[in-house]
Amino acid sequence: MIPDLDLARVRKWIDQRNAEMPPRARDQIRFEIDVTDRTITVLECRPPWRKGLGTEWTRFPICRFRYTKVRRQWSLYWRDRNLKFHEYDLAEPTPHLDALIEEVKLDRTGIFWG
Repeated sequence: MIPDLDLARVRKWIDQRNAEMPPRARDQIRFEIDVTDRTITVLECRPPWRKGLGTEWTRFPICRFRYTKVRRQWSLYWRDRNLKFHEYDLAEPTPHLDALIEEVKLDRTGIFWG
């Protein structure tokens, strides 16, 4: 099970990203998370891009944080063009989720935000 404090950290970060969005872009993009018992996936969401596609926003995965309970460590994963996740080898697993959030924010390789 994901520690409550770590989940709150990710939610706070995502809420800040959404709050910092320029007003003109708020109806064009937002960020969300999907949570399972071991993962937190960050999603970029966008409205339908043409009429006839319905009202559901698309949800595109950006990254995934995976928790290993036995070791009490987090690992960071990136998503490829086929929507498969791979461990991000430039960041070691760590008990400190904030360090991995910072890796995603900085995105030194352009693998998360492009």
